[in-house]
Amino acid sequence: MVEAVKYSTQLAIFEAFPDATEQQKLLLGAIATAGTAQEIGAYLLSLEPYLAEFAPVTDNQVKKLFPKVKKLKVPDLAAIDYRYVTYLGWTDIATNKLFLVYRLDGQLVGIEGNYNLVNKKSICFLCNRHGEVALFSAITKFRPANASPDYYKAIGNYMCADSAACNKNITDVAALEKFIHDVVGHRH
Repeated sequence: MVEAVKYSTQLAIFEAFPDATEQQKLLLGAIATAGTAQEIGAYLLSLEPYLAEFAPVTDNQVKKLFPKVKKLKVPDLAAIDYRYVTYLGWTDIATNKLFLVYRLDGQLVGIEGNYNLVNKKSICFLCNRHGEVALFSAITKFRPANASPDYYKAIGNYMCADSAACNKNITDVAALEKFIHDVVGHRH
């Protein structure tokens, strides 16, 4: 049974990295030698030098993504460990807004939405972990061709209340990218 789980884990890893070189496949395949939780933890730590960093951003880049927000409170970008960042996310408690920045197809995209703590635990739509969540809802910029001038559509999901923890737990960006495409209003 253990061997079957190890084999299926290796298969899933190789499917997640179809363009891996032979050297990278050897490195990824080393998971099969880890047996205990401690060995798996050490293996994961050994992969940290290979993490793809979120390219650092500047205050000006972030502010350009949210031109209608006059008093945008940008987090301390220099203090962020970009190795563990899939998206930048921060809240403005005064306005109950969450700001999310992601690099989609090489372009920075910013989404602003309402952020409401719900005082319950649920599954985060981004990282699929169970924990304290908030309801994040953003108004889509897409309008159907024959919609009235008053038309708007909000898209909401439960996400981790702690963006830093969520970032560390994301293993697949498909849900994040779908959400961004839905809000921005186009699909590739």
